[in-house]
Amino acid sequence: MRPRHIAPIHREGWPFVALFAVVAAGLALLWQPLGWLGLLLTAWCAYFFRDPARVVPDRAGLVVSPADGVVQLVEPGVPPPELGLGELPRPRVSIFMDVFDVHVNRMPIAATVRHVAYRPGKFLNASLDKASVENERMGLALTTDDGRDLAVVQIAGLVARRIKCWTRAGERLATGERFGMIRFGSRVDVYLPDGAAPLVVEGQRSVGGETVIADLAADEPPRRGVLR
Repeated sequence: MRPRHIAPIHREGWPFVALFAVVAAGLALLWQPLGWLGLLLTAWCAYFFRDPARVVPDRAGLVVSPADGVVQLVEPGVPPPELGLGELPRPRVSIFMDVFDVHVNRMPIAATVRHVAYRPGKFLNASLDKASVENERMGLALTTDDGRDLAVVQIAGLVARRIKCWTRAGERLATGERFGMIRFGSRVDVYLPDGAAPLVVEGQRSVGGETVIADLAADEPPRRGVLR
């Protein structure tokens, strides 16, 4: 049963919440209606940095969504070259987070982080396909216990200006474990092992750490979806 309580604020968010609160107090001293506006913005900031608990599927082979948001793309893509996963396309699932989604990112599968690579770039709209290539990004090359390689890539967006990744190469993380976040709208791509079939469809909403996006232990074909 999902815990029923107010989601805590992630530690990365407290400096921002405090700053918003100070500004709101200053605005209230100038003119009370501005103070109410500042209070509303402070509440939104706290909401943005919420970090709710998630019920994570723990069966071996399940790949879960690394982020809350809308599945933007489900199509083959070449992993970022700096991750050393080759030049051939592999199944890719892209999840777009708007400013109202939870922005804490989670491990898609239990794996060892083989390599962490940052690449500076542009700040195009993260919903665009070319954002995977041209935008600022932080990529993690992962290896599962049974030797499968995959990657998860944090991509900055039009509003996002800060990618945080507190995971280092050599660490082994469990499925659904928090590894980073992106501030104020962004996208996360997952590059699956060759032959894996995505189990989500474009337009579907995903929940980070809970929604299963692939099953490496199954031979189910890619799913299709119908808008109703």
